[in-house]
Amino acid sequence: MGNFDIHILGCGSALPTTRHLATSQVLNIREKLFMIDCGEGTQIQLRRSRLKFSRLNHIFISHLHGDHCFGLIGLISTFAMTNRTADLHIYSHPELQRLMEPQLAFFCKGMPFQVVFHPFDPKERAIIYDDRSITVETIPLKHRLPTCGFLFREKPLPNHILRDMIDFYEVPVYLINRIKNGEDFVTEDGTVVPNERLTTPAEPPRAYAYCSDTAYLPRIVEQIKGVDLLFHEATFAQTEAARAKETMHSTASQAAQIAKDAEVKRLVIGHYSARYEDESILLEEASAVFPNTTLAQENLKIEL
Repeated sequence: MGNFDIHILGCGSALPTTRHLATSQVLNIREKLFMIDCGEGTQIQLRRSRLKFSRLNHIFISHLHGDHCFGLIGLISTFAMTNRTADLHIYSHPELQRLMEPQLAFFCKGMPFQVVFHPFDPKERAIIYDDRSITVETIPLKHRLPTCGFLFREKPLPNHILRDMIDFYEVPVYLINRIKNGEDFVTEDGTVVPNERLTTPAEPPRAYAYCSDTAYLPRIVEQIKGVDLLFHEATFAQTEAARAKETMHSTASQAAQIAKDAEVKRLVIGHYSARYEDESILLEEASAVFPNTTLAQENLKIEL
């Protein structure tokens, strides 16, 4: 099974601090890189992560608050200076294209690659990306601007063949892929060899859900049920529950309740308010509800 890694580039909220950078993450899925959000400082963090710029071809923007997209023009400009030729695909609210096209025309004129915008409606649940390995689906959220999260889900892999059994039954090479995909084998004398005698099941597909900048929203539980890892914003502690409601953010305990109800395997919380010099209070509150909780930190790498 290939790698499925999440790299936290930034996990702060809107007000810059010396402790955390603005929101951004990169997923490395079988050596393809997918970026989620692109706040200020993202390209510096991408350098520090030692991930290869050339493998990043898809960027998903959850919403158009600056701490989630102000790093885009700098990143694109840097790509142009490194002689990139592959198209860069950006998935976002339609308004982003209108806002960025004048900047691209002014700062990035003559780039050797195209920026291709893929607009979607953040209020609608939809698959916005699909390749041989994964799908990416929007998770409609509740915030002050149209906002969505993203659900990255691996596609099931074919079964693993048992080479000794394939040889024993003299299975022709042209049938191997069909055997991998679950077919039984019929010998020349008509004997049916069950697929489970010829293969072992592949590893179960993995899934990652990203939910940043949202009020407490129990309706997302059904969509993210059972994912291997959930990132959920935890901007405030429970003492600031009124402030969280006013600004349409979540508390740490609310994030943990979503994780618990969705029966996810692991929770990572982030998007911390600048008021917290020590996020341990957020970890304590979340862990009391959902013990398998981790604090996001810059340069944290999580392997699924």
